[in-house]
Amino acid sequence: MKRTSCDILDAIGNTPLVEIPRLSPNPGVRMLAKLEGFNPSGSVKDRVALYMIEKAERDRLVTPDKIILEPSTGNTGIALAMIGRRKGYRVHVVMPENVTLEVRQMLATYGAEITWTGRENGAAGAIARAKELAQDPRYYMPNQFANQANLLAHYETTGVEILADAPQVDVFVAGLGTGGTLMGVGRRLKEHNPRTRVIAVEPNPGTLVQGLTSFADGYLPPLLDHSLLDGKVIVSARDAFARCRELTEKEGIFAGISSGAVLHCAVRVAERMRSGTVVVLLADSAWKYLTVGPWTENISLLGDSLDGKVIW
Repeated sequence: MKRTSCDILDAIGNTPLVEIPRLSPNPGVRMLAKLEGFNPSGSVKDRVALYMIEKAERDRLVTPDKIILEPSTGNTGIALAMIGRRKGYRVHVVMPENVTLEVRQMLATYGAEITWTGRENGAAGAIARAKELAQDPRYYMPNQFANQANLLAHYETTGVEILADAPQVDVFVAGLGTGGTLMGVGRRLKEHNPRTRVIAVEPNPGTLVQGLTSFADGYLPPLLDHSLLDGKVIVSARDAFARCRELTEKEGIFAGISSGAVLHCAVRVAERMRSGTVVVLLADSAWKYLTVGPWTENISLLGDSLDGKVIW
């Protein structure tokens, strides 16, 4: 029997790794999904937020009188707000004004302070504004995009958990965001088996997909080490939505839009394999995208509801 957790923060990590056989296009390929939506605030970013805050505590960079400041399009801001609420820190999130209604509501529920930036500048605009605000000594900005604690969270937890449940991983597929997940998990898996392939998923250039970034948009994550990547696949928003719906209909898993993109890539990879095991990381649950999601509407008719929204 699982022990009772002493604290909500103890519930971060140790998420399920489940079989998704109905999505595998190849009977010789085993497909497994790491369900990060089972973290307390609903995403993989709980791991990162906890590691960044606790490292800052050890380094005495964050104290009760400091305000934690971070640019985000959703998940990291929510994770920091949840952990900040538990630990007693004020959290200030800088984000584009075109995030979904659910993201706004969750941040308000956790008591986060928010600075809105123009939708036309996307995440880059939020990052630039956060850097300006961070000049004020009242703030401490963890900066998930360059913080080694981001990578370390996945190297020490996510990757270890995957290997404990599936010692033989032939391919690992995850979204390209900050690069922390791909680098941390990828490094751990390759140390265990150098032949493991690590595949990055990115959206079409200009597509506003929460949690994913495109090289073609000029964004190069500081944490990214290209030598650890064995390939990258570009996925359209429409394909991501279609796979989200398929995942719900065939496996009963309600995961976010980026998960659909990652799954679409994994299916394409599995089609080209003779046998083996493919692990996909599904970064969050889908409740934050209900107002723009594909689960109950005709995907071909979603254009108006998606207009300008950050959907990953």
